Amino acid sequence: MVLDKGLGLETAESLMKISGEYVDYLKFGWGTSIVHEQDIIRSKVEMYQSYDITPYTGGTLFELACYQNKLDEFYQEAHDLGFTAIEVSDGSSHIPHDEKLEYIREAKKEGFEVLSEVGKKNPDLDKEITVAERVEFMKEEYKAGSSLVIVEAREGGKNIGIYDSKGNAKESEIDYILDNFDSNKILWEAPNKDQQVFFILKLGNDVNLGNISSDEITSLETLRRGLRGDTFGKI
Repeated sequence: MVLDKGLGLETAESLMKISGEYVDYLKFGWGTSIVHEQDIIRSKVEMYQSYDITPYTGGTLFELACYQNKLDEFYQEAHDLGFTAIEVSDGSSHIPHDEKLEYIREAKKEGFEVLSEVGKKNPDLDKEITVAERVEFMKEEYKAGSSLVIVEAREGGKNIGIYDSKGNAKESEIDYILDNFDSNKILWEAPNKDQQVFFILKLGNDVNLGNISSDEITSLETLRRGLRGDTFGKI
């Protein structure tokens, strides 16, 4: 999953021409899909889809719509822009988990593929979630209809969820998650190279990785193929 922070159409298409085959999902980060002209967003969505990529709206936009009681308008706008998938999260707001599950089911009924995210963007709040609770949330959200459950790490990849304050993976917590949840249904946010290397060496070169910067698509692919010293001869 690649993070689009506001790429221009021509820049985005140039990237897809050279490396679109390595991308499965393209997230319009935060609320970027409402701060640019609708025609541009619609064209970008259509372009990404032409490369068999699923573009989707970032979870913060869903949370804002939920907070403002405008989910119906949000769903309609997403449909109008051509999105077929959305992210359902509660990283920036407080949404009771039972309500979040209902939102996942509701979005599915609205015709969207749903990717849900577990974790808080505030490190202090995220630390209140035990690894056992995290896994239970993941199981419930997948059962409710999420096609992939995203493990929160933000775009910085430090001091959140499975990463410590230096961005290092907490392997014991990751092992607990892997022992209790299907790894194929997890999208690990891993914006930093060391994190990407960690998961490739641990879970193989086809591990689901997310929040990849748009200018590091090819870089990650070379890691997956063992073409860099970090993974050379190890996969």
